[in-house]
Order: sequence, then C-alpha cells, then structure tokens
Amino acid sequence: MSSSSGEERSEIAFFDVETTVPTRPGQRFALLEFGAILVCPKKLVELQSYSTLIKPADHSLISTLSVRCNGITPDAVVSAPTFLQIADRVYDLLHGRIWAGHNILRFDCARIREAFAEIGKPTPEPKGTIDSLQLLTQKFGRRAGDMKMATLATYFGLGQQTHRSLDDVRMNLEVVKYCATVLFLESSLPDIFTANSWVSPNAMTRSRSNVKSTPEGVSLKINTPPSSSKLNDDPMLSPTNQEPEEKHPILSLLTRITAEEVEPNTAQWDPFDMGQLSNEMEESYEMSSTESSAAAVSDGSSDSAGFLEPDELSCSRLKVRFGISTKFLDHAGRPRLNFVANAPESLCKVLDACDGIAQNLSLDSGSNSEWRPAVIRKNGFVNYPTVRLHIPNTISGDNPYGTEMYQKDSGSIQKLVFSKYDPAELDPLFTPGTFVDAFFSIDPYDYQQNAGIRLVAKKLIIHFN
Repeated sequence: MSSSSGEERSEIAFFDVETTVPTRPGQRFALLEFGAILVCPKKLVELQSYSTLIKPADHSLISTLSVRCNGITPDAVVSAPTFLQIADRVYDLLHGRIWAGHNILRFDCARIREAFAEIGKPTPEPKGTIDSLQLLTQKFGRRAGDMKMATLATYFGLGQQTHRSLDDVRMNLEVVKYCATVLFLESSLPDIFTANSWVSPNAMTRSRSNVKSTPEGVSLKINTPPSSSKLNDDPMLSPTNQEPEEKHPILSLLTRITAEEVEPNTAQWDPFDMGQLSNEMEESYEMSSTESSAAAVSDGSSDSAGFLEPDELSCSRLKVRFGISTKFLDHAGRPRLNFVANAPESLCKVLDACDGIAQNLSLDSGSNSEWRPAVIRKNGFVNYPTVRLHIPNTISGDNPYGTEMYQKDSGSIQKLVFSKYDPAELDPLFTPGTFVDAFFSIDPYDYQQNAGIRLVAKKLIIHFN
C-alpha cells in the first residue's frame, strides 16, 4: 500500500458506497460505486476527490430493486474496474484518516471491510470516525424529520439526493456545515434560541438504573449501553486511539462519537432517551429489592432466577403462538429471526406503560413516525394479546445467534450449542404451544416512518416437559 505509517494524515475522509440490494436470505452486498472527498478540518474545504463505479463479480446481483435504489444498471458497470483494481487507491484514501459519512458505522464501514476481506488484502483503519447520522440525531435532533440525508438536504434547501457516492458525500459535508452553524448560533444565545426548543438539553443522555421489580413476576431492567471498555476494543466504534495535536473546528462544534453513544449489533440507533424511560418505569413499579429475585421467574426456580442480568426484563412460561419467522432480512441479507408468544396480563401492563412513556419521549424528540405498540392486539384475539421476541444474529463469535438458548427438562437446565447459522434448526424448538422463559431487553427504534420498542431476547429457556 502506498500510504506511509509516519505520514501526517489530518484530513477528514468523507466517503460513501453504493451497493446491490440483497433480495433473498444469505445474499451478500456487492459494491457498485465508491466516492470520497478529503476535507481540510480547519477550513472545511474539499482538497481532493475520487469516485468510480465498480464491476461486481456477479452481475446478477444487480436486481431491479437495486437499480431503483441508486440507478446503477448492469450496463453502467460493464467497463468499470473491479474492486481489486481500485483497492490500493481506496486504501490510500482511507487508511489512517478520520472517516466521516452518514450512517457509515452501520453500513459503509462494514461494506468496505467485507470488500477488502473478499480480495484478501489488509483493511484500512481509521484513526477516528464521525457518523453524521448519529451525531446529528443527538446534537441537532429530529427537527428535520427522520434524519435521512434526503430529508436533511430538503430541510436546508440543498436539493435532491441523487444516491450516487460523490454527490452524496458532498451533500453530507454541506449538511454538517449547516447543522454546525445552527448549533453554533443557538449556543451563542441559548436563552433566546432554545426557549421553545424542540428537544430538551439532555434528550440523548442515557443512565444505568438500579433494578426494580414489576408486578406478578415480571422483572424490569431497562436496556442501557455496554461499557466503553468493550467498545473501545473496536477501532470502528472508538473515537480515536490518539488525539490529534490540534482540535479540529468541526469536532469542537459537533463532538466526535464516544463509546457511550454507540451500540453495535442493533438495527437502529436509539432515537430517544431510554434513561428517562428507565427512571419513570422504576417510579411506576417500585418494589423492594428483596422481592426482585423471586419475581424474576414466576415458577420460583432458583436456576432460572439466576439467569436475570442488569438491563433485562423477564417473564416465565410464555406460550409460543407462532414459531420462527424469517420474513424480514437484516443488513447482511440474513433473516431477522423472531417468534410470537402469548402475553400474560402482567407483561402487557409493563409493556403498555413502557410504550406510553417511550412514545411520549419519541414525540418530544420531534419524531413524526407511526408508533407500533409492543403488545399486538388484533380483532378476534382481544383476550389473547401477543408479543414478538427477536433473536438477533451475531457477526462473530462461537454462537451464531445473539441469544443464549437453554432447554429445561425435568427440572434440569442445559445450554444449547449451535455450530452454524441455520434458522431451520430452530423451528422444532419453537413450535406453537411450547412454553418459554424469556429474558429480554427493550430496544427503541425509529426507522422508515415506523417507531416503537422492540423486545430482543437475551436468553431463552425452552421447556421440554
């Protein structure tokens, strides 16, 4: 690679990739275009640009849906270079610089890493990362709507987003400039500009709460971020391994993402303050700490009670209504696994209260998305409310699922071990009528005009007797 380890690389690399769109489970993304600009952090001016279409190894991956998303057709990339042919140039642009882009932590960074891994070349590493989607949602708030690039551009009158790499990164830089300027002006006269503000000054703060117990065997522990020590192990999520000698003006205005503000392995970044939700739920359902462990699992099993950890809800003997669903896909083209279970009245009360508080927090943050209740109630099933429990996928590790699963048979509990990702292997475990002890977190989401709280299973104990 052409970059030197001793070279000072102070520029911010704004970049964007356009890809194919997976249309079936297990199908990968393929890069179709890469675009980047190098920006002077002191003057916020473009110093250098690079953009190229990329020919994928398999042209059949460019589906009609893919063309509708970015307009890149199979014919457009026939004479384009392969990623192997441009890899050195991309590496030189990105390695050792601050990376910036809109939603890059969840999408673009992952696609770059995958592309380099596929050709067997070293992956470029950033010395810091600025994800404008997360930063602007936190600092600028949802006054512009859903915070997509197109919405922000319309808000500031910057024109239409083209969904082409170089156009998008230049628009990204302009959006950041506009947002930073507004924040700078507001900070100069806070009593005037924020008197009727759209969001409270602490709208995105999160706090770890003490465990409280809710009625009738449902134990409440609200989801909070992982510790910074764990996240700092990942250079993509750590702001930087070494502070630059001079603080960049753009970083002074916006503040780089810190480990406390980023949660990996979630579908969507938290759009509102779950710390407030935790506190308000505690006030609503405060009970003595001595009752908490007994309430965690209603059958009183000491083995099961020991499974409950901070930041979790638990409810025992949920009856599976509908088995494993693979209807929706995640960002890697794999099914988003979930199952539906009957919800007892005690759990409905807790989740309805969480819904009410979280919806108010979402509205206070400026969201106009449609709220989807956690408890599912349909005509004809008035007396049988249900909840959907999600089983997350993991990117790495021994367990292909983000949920620990156990089987309980004749009083003994044994951990289930899975060697590969295979949703069909889970089907016989979650047949309708099966009882499950569930330990899960509450994760808020606001995506594509839909918002709500998602129940993410951390541990499941499946009854076999």
